[in-house]
Amino acid sequence: MKRSIQLLAVSTLAAGMAACGGSGSDSSASSGTGTVSFGITDAPAMDLSNVTIAFTEIRLKPEDGQWVEFPLEGFEQVNLLDLQGGLSEPLITDEEVPAGTYTELRLIVDTDNSFVELKSTADSQYTLAVPSGEQSGLKLKGDFLVAADTTTNFTIDFDVRKSIVNPQGNALADYMLKPSLRLVNNLEVGSISGQVDVAQITSTRMADETLADCQYDGAVYVFSGENAEISDLNVNNEEGNPLMIVPVEPEDESSLYSYTAAFLPEGNYTISYSCLEDNNEQDDNLEFEGTQSLEVVANQTTEAELIPLVE
Repeated sequence: MKRSIQLLAVSTLAAGMAACGGSGSDSSASSGTGTVSFGITDAPAMDLSNVTIAFTEIRLKPEDGQWVEFPLEGFEQVNLLDLQGGLSEPLITDEEVPAGTYTELRLIVDTDNSFVELKSTADSQYTLAVPSGEQSGLKLKGDFLVAADTTTNFTIDFDVRKSIVNPQGNALADYMLKPSLRLVNNLEVGSISGQVDVAQITSTRMADETLADCQYDGAVYVFSGENAEISDLNVNNEEGNPLMIVPVEPEDESSLYSYTAAFLPEGNYTISYSCLEDNNEQDDNLEFEGTQSLEVVANQTTEAELIPLVE
């Protein structure tokens, strides 16, 4: 069985770890083996400066057969917020598994070594509860195919904005992980990149009493579908939630900010920008601008128009 450890840099917020060991199920029911790699990706929440998850094992469930398990040596800690704009690390790399269809993936977590840090309380660590994280793990259900005699690379989209909530006095921990995960085949995804003139937007809003002032540099919201309905993020309301929220980052020697929404399956998307704070546990009356529809093609980057749009 092939094993290797490597760190990759790609960019939405991607994280992963390399496995150091594994045990496979009986491969007699399959028509050969394939090589598989997994990584994990994410999008940061407003006040979070560090979301470190300690992974101890990765499990794959074949459609027909026993679980394929990849225990890590001890645990691997990853700060998801180090991986933005398309960045990624592998979870397992070049591991040989029975070819065929798999129906579920599980990430086993060491909660004692997982924690959260906030921008507003620098250097303070907060405990993070992961319900069933050490037993059955974080679950991602849905079919994915590992073809024989090929290498298949997947990325797990782990959205921090949707996943980290304040339990409001829950004795288990200071914060709770309610994972929002999706799995994509790296050969079937593309990205959206663009720029935002944050200075112009901030100035315009300050001069117009009918508009709310910017509360931070802002983020680009990505929604599935052409001309999709634009809404804020609310973890308690799945309908209309954005697929991804990507913070804008300042460019060197420029007044413009840039963003990259990565690991998007082929298809049509709608994007929009807001510089107002978005509480992920309630409905917020956000103001958006720069709304536009775009098509994503696999292995390509779609360039969006500059925000604000020229009228």
